[in-house]
Amino acid sequence: MTAAPEPSTRPEAAASAVVRTERLSRVVIRFAGDSGDGMQLTGDRFTAETAGFGNDLSTLPNFPAEIRAPAGTLGGVSSFQLHFADHDILTPGDAADVLVAMNPAALKANLADLRPGGELLVNSDEFGARALTKAGYDSSPLDDGSLQGYRVHPVPLTSLTVEALKEFGLTRKEAERAKNMFALGLLSWMYHRPTEGTERFLKAKFAKKPQIAAANIAAFKAGWNFGETTEDFAVSYEIAPAADAFTSGTYRNISGNLALSFGLLTAAQQADLPLFLGSYPITPASDILHELSKHKNFGVRTFQAEDEIAAAGAALGAAFGGSLAVTSNSGPGMALKSETIGLAVALELPMVIIDIQRGGPSTGLPTKTEQADLLQTMYGRNGEAPVPVVAPRTPADCFDAALEAVRIALTYRTPVYLLSDGYLANGAEPWRIPELHELPDLRVDFADAPNHTLEDGTEVFWPYKRDPLTLARPWAIPGTPGLEHRIGGIEKQDGTGDISYDPANHDFMVRTRQRKIDGIWVPDVEVDDPDGANTLVLGWGSTYGPITAAVRRLRAAGERIAQAHVRHLSPFPRNLGEVLGRYERVVVPEMNLGQLASLLRARYLVDVHSHTQVSGMPFKSEQLATALQEEIHAD
Repeated sequence: MTAAPEPSTRPEAAASAVVRTERLSRVVIRFAGDSGDGMQLTGDRFTAETAGFGNDLSTLPNFPAEIRAPAGTLGGVSSFQLHFADHDILTPGDAADVLVAMNPAALKANLADLRPGGELLVNSDEFGARALTKAGYDSSPLDDGSLQGYRVHPVPLTSLTVEALKEFGLTRKEAERAKNMFALGLLSWMYHRPTEGTERFLKAKFAKKPQIAAANIAAFKAGWNFGETTEDFAVSYEIAPAADAFTSGTYRNISGNLALSFGLLTAAQQADLPLFLGSYPITPASDILHELSKHKNFGVRTFQAEDEIAAAGAALGAAFGGSLAVTSNSGPGMALKSETIGLAVALELPMVIIDIQRGGPSTGLPTKTEQADLLQTMYGRNGEAPVPVVAPRTPADCFDAALEAVRIALTYRTPVYLLSDGYLANGAEPWRIPELHELPDLRVDFADAPNHTLEDGTEVFWPYKRDPLTLARPWAIPGTPGLEHRIGGIEKQDGTGDISYDPANHDFMVRTRQRKIDGIWVPDVEVDDPDGANTLVLGWGSTYGPITAAVRRLRAAGERIAQAHVRHLSPFPRNLGEVLGRYERVVVPEMNLGQLASLLRARYLVDVHSHTQVSGMPFKSEQLATALQEEIHAD
């Protein structure tokens, strides 16, 4: 992590107002505006500088599903929330301390999430009669007293930006586009953020348009200088680096989809296999295709298919050919790929299926998060077709989850689901880059010779002669002399791989495939229970952050509560039933209607209590803490 910049690296102002600096331990900032106002870029740049400064952080991008929703409407509002601190944090924050609203619609859509007394920075230029009407206001909230509970800073961001860029000869519309950089400069001044990285970024982004790069940098510096010289802001804030939140090592800021992509790249290198991704673009999984397509130098092949069915079929073909095969999608794509995944189960070939869950059913909420695909991944295929399921818990953990999914797929010759979601995919946090010696050895041995001797002494290749420990069948590369064998979806004879309609053989093969999945080695679930609690809260996937934050709140208030988190959802950890049996009450928060809770009740006959939410947004830790406290004290 880098140290805070020296004052000399900050933009220089002609004169400075008298400003008091206040030290904070944490802050939550939300940038909000039209989907064309650059709020995601603004938030991303503020996040990058904050990560470089050394704070712990967590982000929550939130944007409309429409590519270009009507400007000035509630449906077109895009926002980016960042929580950063001088200590370890787990969530993007329940309520914003600072809201930057670029227009009336952004204010109306986000004001409820600003804490009482919070800072409200409003682009006053955009609060004209037409914009107010579009957002559903009868009067201007800047004048009618409805914002008295907040510290309001009306700033004419648009006109100040246009004035600052007069010398560049831009049209007014072109100059107005830089108002997000003015806002970024102002917030960077308010919170003592570094600036050099943003300047470098803008020069690189607009390298072919140096005038536009210079104009954006000028707007950024003008925003900083406005904060430095205006009398509207009497306080600036400092949040020290989070030195105690990190173990030693090299860190970078990373999103879940980027961490997942890096995990797949690393797994391919550790397995010494070419990586093949067959995919069809779908929100929120497309970033994986975009990222992996940049890494042909690592032997990566990406195939953007004409549809999800073709993408899955190509990936399975790559697995048959000896590649580390991956296909990525979200829930609707999973439904289309189910037949091919069933074929992968029958062929017993390694394949990683990535599902970045989003709100459903059908098209549902494409840009919002949910955890409602668990039962689909477990049972969404015809016949008895068991598949392992792995779920990361944080954006950075997507890297390790990818390695784990590949380990299982290669070791046990099976398709594996990696079950992430939109919250993890788009969110970001610091990630410690692992050392090479910390990475697992994932190399595999391909079949290279006959493996069975017939009674007459003839040596032959049996494609379903299994490893006695893992029950995995041999992986034979097509074209290897003497290892020719039949593939396809019709049931195979145990050992020989010949087509078989024998009822006893089918019963044996079905049970063997299930036994193979049940026998996969996974670590025991770990329980955090320092006080001998009677209540256990059990989570999976992205609920880890809100659950852990809620547990911290409760323990700080003197409550006793235990916590556990499940990464492996199929098969379950072997000690899970014993863990559940220790507690009088088990609570499972999920962003669905209780899917894991239903599985646990059926498997372990435990009276699991569900706490569910399907709003398209992650749990808020304070609300979750309240619900868990009620469970602790329930009769």
